[in-house]
Amino acid sequence: MSRENLSMMLRRSKFLCLALLFLGLLGRSSLSADPPPNLVLIISDDQGWTDYGFMEHPVIETPRLDRLASESVLFRRGYVPTALCRPALMTLVTGHYAHHHMITGNDPSPKHADPKSKLYHERRAKLISYLDRFDTLPSLLGQRGYLSHQSGKWWEGNYRHGGFTHGMTRGFPEPGGRHGDDGLRIGREGLEPIKQFIEMAIADEKPFFVWYAPFLPHTPHNPPERLLKKYQQHDLPLPIARYYAMCEWFDETCGQLIDLLEENKVRDNTLIVYVTDNGWIQNPDGPGYAPRSKQTAYEGGVRTPIMFSWPARLEPADRPELVSSIDLVPTMLAAGGASIPEDLPGLNLLEPLLTGEAIDRDTIFGEGFAHDIADIANPEASLLYRWCIEGRWKLLLTYDGEVNRHASTHPRTERRPQLFDLLADPHEEHNLAAEHPEIVARLAQKIADWYPVTERNVLTTFE
Repeated sequence: MSRENLSMMLRRSKFLCLALLFLGLLGRSSLSADPPPNLVLIISDDQGWTDYGFMEHPVIETPRLDRLASESVLFRRGYVPTALCRPALMTLVTGHYAHHHMITGNDPSPKHADPKSKLYHERRAKLISYLDRFDTLPSLLGQRGYLSHQSGKWWEGNYRHGGFTHGMTRGFPEPGGRHGDDGLRIGREGLEPIKQFIEMAIADEKPFFVWYAPFLPHTPHNPPERLLKKYQQHDLPLPIARYYAMCEWFDETCGQLIDLLEENKVRDNTLIVYVTDNGWIQNPDGPGYAPRSKQTAYEGGVRTPIMFSWPARLEPADRPELVSSIDLVPTMLAAGGASIPEDLPGLNLLEPLLTGEAIDRDTIFGEGFAHDIADIANPEASLLYRWCIEGRWKLLLTYDGEVNRHASTHPRTERRPQLFDLLADPHEEHNLAAEHPEIVARLAQKIADWYPVTERNVLTTFE
């Protein structure tokens, strides 16, 4: 080959490399220039994990959530670490477990201070101040230019205290500011505040985050008469018919929210995330919940379907893996291009959601505390349960934390370890711990490594 031909080939190769480099940079610039997705977090309030059409309930109809499930990456084996609304919501806004964010129950215990006293007021304020230790989901999204709207359940003071730019809850110490005040009207009285917010954000050309946590299907179970009559036709006890009707009423409001996105032509680039704050099993004989339900670490308290729907990016799929609400904050932050705090214990699921790859984790963890916080500086004082799930196996350990109110919810008659095969026994009817001591020992060590506590008043063998 002549020197001239070699020189020409080198020049062509150099040009080709430069061209490829330019195209690569252009591609990355184009990708980064894609508008960030809008984010909508739908949080059901007191709903059983079985109580949806897509979860094969034989009576309850949830057509809009069924459709959302069909458009989602759906995890039927989803969980919340704590089966009570305030700690569950604090986890959803901070991405931390209750023993770390310190909101372990709904209220300071009235056993140790009169609710009308200055001391009780100070303890409520102290609990709310725990949020100041964290960068919240809306505040981190705000650093990326997001506007955010709070509606529904919210315990931690005014919505601005959580980093929301817009919202409905006035919060403690305002009158009625215990768990949502004005925000609790959302859903039950329509979605006008959210509608106005979405239209404003679109007009301002801003990405938005919506926290939709309606007081549904939570008590009071006072559904529209048309829905109640529908379920009374099934010859059900009245409390059951009322609860079933509430589930469908909640479903209707979710459909109205999705309709707002579609009407404003932003549904395609909106990531909708669905979760329940805690489970519920309706008492057939009257108001309230049945045993092994809300506040407990059994499946009736902590299990929930979790779904992610983003038409522009995610292919619908029905996934078998375990996921936890502890994963939602890092995943939504990643979708919004926001920074993810290094100390978050949950997983960023975005890559597995996008690629369909398996989630790199074999165990999830949870904990349960009393509704009334005995010592706001010491979570262990109210500790009732620690648990983990590894594949098919669930180990539940029980503790002697102070309960005060709601004692009937936590009989704790079985103080020894409880081991369940969830695939064969999803309603936890058969304790297999005595038959598999090696599994109990292994999972108990995992729990101890995750959240070490003083081992007190809990048996670790069946001798």
